Amino acid sequence: MASIGSSLLGITARLSGADNPAVLFELERVSLRRAGAPVLCELSAGLPAGASCLAGPSGSGKSTVLRLLDRLADPESGVVRYRGEDVRDRDPLALRREVGLVPQLPALLAGTVEHNLRFAADLAGLEPDVARLLELAGLDATFAARDAAKLSVGEQQRVMLARALALEPRVLLLDEPTSALDGRTREAVEATLRDLRHRLEISLVLVTHDLDQARRMSDWLVRIDAGRAVAQGPTADLLDGAAVGR
Repeated sequence: MASIGSSLLGITARLSGADNPAVLFELERVSLRRAGAPVLCELSAGLPAGASCLAGPSGSGKSTVLRLLDRLADPESGVVRYRGEDVRDRDPLALRREVGLVPQLPALLAGTVEHNLRFAADLAGLEPDVARLLELAGLDATFAARDAAKLSVGEQQRVMLARALALEPRVLLLDEPTSALDGRTREAVEATLRDLRHRLEISLVLVTHDLDQARRMSDWLVRIDAGRAVAQGPTADLLDGAAVGR
């Protein structure tokens, strides 16, 4: 049986091949415990530029992986690399400006939508084009003056997306961004994310428990269970039952 390290080398080689874009993130033998209980267990995975998905049941560790990618937590052992560099060697705030995170539940500041967007842009020393940010997130310019607290959950989630885009990131990490939405709103948000990927040439890493959503939204899939990457490869191959990346 191949070692975890050699398996990761094989995954990285496939990601770097002629048919795949450049490697964006690599996780090598990453482990993490919380309150003494294992959350991640020597997890090794690679994520290419483009649209990737981390899929697995609730409690499998997929959202924890997302936090490691943005340095909201560090592993107890193992290495997380972004574009070939250990994320611990990068300034956390600079990394988070380049790699934006949209959490599962909206967490907006009190005040108007525009206030939220300007607050984020100020962190990066940028002057936001509020109308364009709202349009990219699927909202019209009239939302700028609205009270963020009075928006629907779906509208708040779109404002969270616009706020992340205000930092002009190269990557968006999305933690189950449609889990609290009804089917119609979910479809609209998914369409917005697909549009963003092509208009901005931005990479997406999506966390979901829904394999149908993974099929719709990603080109590369990592399946996580009990803190381990149990399969990874092109989404269509993996979900069609091919033994890819095992």
